Amino acid sequence: MDTRQLRYFEAIFERRSLTTAAGELRIAVSALSHHLANLEADLGQKLFHRRPRGLEPTAAGERLYTHAKAILRAMQAAERDIKASGGEVAGDVTIGMAYSAVKAIGVPLLKRIMTDYPKLNLSLSESLSGTTLAHLLAADVDMALVYNPPADARLKSIPVLEESMVLIGHEAIIGETGRPIAFHDTLGLPMIILRQGISARALVDDATLLKKLESSARFQLNSVHVIGGALIAGLGCAIGTRLFLQEHIETGALAVRPIIMPELSRTLHLCQMADRPSSYALETVQRLVIELVHKAIDSGLWQARKAEQA
Repeated sequence: MDTRQLRYFEAIFERRSLTTAAGELRIAVSALSHHLANLEADLGQKLFHRRPRGLEPTAAGERLYTHAKAILRAMQAAERDIKASGGEVAGDVTIGMAYSAVKAIGVPLLKRIMTDYPKLNLSLSESLSGTTLAHLLAADVDMALVYNPPADARLKSIPVLEESMVLIGHEAIIGETGRPIAFHDTLGLPMIILRQGISARALVDDATLLKKLESSARFQLNSVHVIGGALIAGLGCAIGTRLFLQEHIETGALAVRPIIMPELSRTLHLCQMADRPSSYALETVQRLVIELVHKAIDSGLWQARKAEQA
């Protein structure tokens, strides 16, 4: 199996058609079909089911595609990195960010790259923390800002900040603004939380506490925007950070109460895949992200604490 076979396979997988893929690759359909047959023979696995309307990947095909993307991305990064060594920082970097991170540093990051690194092409993707991690594992992004990532030998992560979680909602729902509330007492409120799964780790990293929240929640939603809208509409309350709905907290539209017994906090990590090579461009973006996060903390925009290891 060589890189040419992987590039051909990637094109076939993404187009689901030998004819379309051959056109894009500018080779004969018969030649592309021959390469696919050789690859399947080498691996001893069928990679596609032939259907009347095109090709459907098998389980083996799905798995190979994940590996192929990572391998081809790494090779492209290595080529760009070596060519750029000793010169101006250039290349493509894709970063995934949880909602809070985008809100705090998304625009400043774009401004810095536009001003200081005009040959560096940045792609930024916003999603729920768990989805952001899934994108990293699938090689869709080069690095990711993720809350409370699970222990995983495949990940190389740097803790960037720690922030306290608070109860957010209308004062009529959560009670007196500013007065601490015990975690146990939040369970009797109409709680709105992220839908259970890996994204919920961004809320609470304690499995026992998370299970209690999920079992008592009024709504479990998969969108931070819908959760925010529901809070403003007075449909319930949520555990989150001040940054989440800072503008509505500052105007008094929403109230905040600290949570105690126990106090809840979460840690933001900058994650990369341990087995993927770094590059000058990737290291530059990593340094900028940490710098901008710390700047947001120092300015008071992000009410959090710098992580000791960062």
